[in-house]
Amino acid sequence: MKIAISGASGLIGGALSRSLRLDGHEVLPLVRRPVSEGESAVRWDPAAGTIDAAALEGIDAVVHLAGAGIGDHRWSDDYKRQVLESRTKGTDLVARTIAGLDRPPSVLVSGSAIGFYGDTGDTAVDEGAPAGNDFLADVCRLWEDATTPAEEAGIRVAHLRTGIVLSPDGGALAKLLPLFRFGLGGRMGSGRQWWSWISLDDEVAAIRWLLDHEVSGPVNATAPEPVTNAEMTKVLGSVLHRPTLLPVPSFGPKLLLGGELADALLFTSQRVVPGVLTEQAFPFAHTTLEAALRSLLDRPAAA
Repeated sequence: MKIAISGASGLIGGALSRSLRLDGHEVLPLVRRPVSEGESAVRWDPAAGTIDAAALEGIDAVVHLAGAGIGDHRWSDDYKRQVLESRTKGTDLVARTIAGLDRPPSVLVSGSAIGFYGDTGDTAVDEGAPAGNDFLADVCRLWEDATTPAEEAGIRVAHLRTGIVLSPDGGALAKLLPLFRFGLGGRMGSGRQWWSWISLDDEVAAIRWLLDHEVSGPVNATAPEPVTNAEMTKVLGSVLHRPTLLPVPSFGPKLLLGGELADALLFTSQRVVPGVLTEQAFPFAHTTLEAALRSLLDRPAAA
């Protein structure tokens, strides 16, 4: 297959690109820099609304993962606008462009997040649950709506609602590991908030599965067994053979990150289950947190 990927230099996009290339597929990353003659890449500028449409003719699939990092900066009004527009404008550009191709791809796997559901408390939710009513829920809803031109053109579209992706090479786990390895890890606040996670291996496998299976609409990319933050803390400490006796009061992260961002990243409870993947018998490599962490932490870092 010939697959175009936005966000190919990120944690998920990089792992996906390596996996596809190892199996002989051709990957065309979407890049903002000039593309050299003969290079397998597609130049685009989502802020300016430009993309090299001719380079996308004849591709088999698009995986769209690009967007400003949710936790990269404190949430000023300007950065929240950047978070939203980097997703909606980029997605609309990709969707409109592939919809207008003479030889469009058969499938668009477009990134989203379990932030769609807002705070679910202790209630387990699947893809049939409604959208929440906070900032990230609004972002996810508008992000998914931006794929409409591709859907109207008859392209199969799957919205990948991703949870906390576990990898020692990036994301939440990479930030937690130094503290836990020094014996300074602990639950966040009450620890009762649910964290819905997925290993990077299963995230990549789920995207590849969606490329090959006739599934459209929202798909929760989460492991079948979400855990509370307290459970996450206990298991991570056990795998690392470190104590986890120091709880982190909620005021600390809120002071550091700002209240809204800290709530979104650390204290919102999201008990999200993979209804579609479970129904379709997707073969998860890691169904339990302990198995995932032992596998992820007992391997060399990615090149």
